[in-house]
Amino acid sequence: MGQMRTPDPVKLICGFIFSDQDVLRQAVERLQVRLGSIDLNSQIFPFTHTAYYTREMGPELSRLFVSFQRLIRCEQLPEIKILTNGLEENLARSSAGGMRRRINIDPGYLEASKLVLASTKNFSHRIYLGRGIYGEVTLQFRANRFDPLDWTYPDYQDPHLLDFLKRARRIYMDQIR
Repeated sequence: MGQMRTPDPVKLICGFIFSDQDVLRQAVERLQVRLGSIDLNSQIFPFTHTAYYTREMGPELSRLFVSFQRLIRCEQLPEIKILTNGLEENLARSSAGGMRRRINIDPGYLEASKLVLASTKNFSHRIYLGRGIYGEVTLQFRANRFDPLDWTYPDYQDPHLLDFLKRARRIYMDQIR
């Protein structure tokens, strides 16, 4: 019989899709108030892997990833996804026909062997975490690199992100030692 144990804390990361740097700045500042200091930023790079957000957010979107210094418990992910969804709504702008989304925030966590993202959408490869939130293993870490899975979104296979995740993982591994 296996022994039950509490999992190690995990490293919170957030990905942002945006076009307005001021909206990004506001989102990052508000998240730091709630979640603590950021210890690593990726470079900002073009979000060109899909046109999925163009109608809702406009053209010429950019991508940024951050990791937070304070480690979290993995069971906090649903609460954080609810927080980021509320922040997206708060930063939306009124436009003809309703609200226009101005930023997309994807929270997840990094641990030694994987990257897990939170989602409000259920699919066969996602598990229910509670409060309307699902979890997805998006990348696995093996042979000193992050490898995609069949369902990994193309932007999560981008070399900019993979470099950021390797750096964040090094920080995380030092933190849990």
